[in-house]
Amino acid sequence: MATGLTVRLEKIVGEFAENKDLARDIRKDKIVPALMANREIILDFGGVQAATQSFIHALISELMRDYGVEVLDKIAFKDCNETVQKIIEIVVDYMQHSDE
Repeated sequence: MATGLTVRLEKIVGEFAENKDLARDIRKDKIVPALMANREIILDFGGVQAATQSFIHALISELMRDYGVEVLDKIAFKDCNETVQKIIEIVVDYMQHSDE
């Protein structure tokens, strides 16, 4: 497997991850190409104090829809505080049950 890709989100979105358009751009411009190259992805939330559910949804839901829940095996969520971790869990749980 090729080397991994680390995306330092604070450098792109600042302390509050809320911009869905930025999340979409990160997904399309960084995450999808890395997946296509069979690279693991580290989404580094260090310095991000909070994120909206819509930001996380825009960041990962389409990946789960297109590649299946298994895509999460290639994506690591690093340095998430409790608030951000909870929102990621809500979105992942929602996506896992949305097709039932």
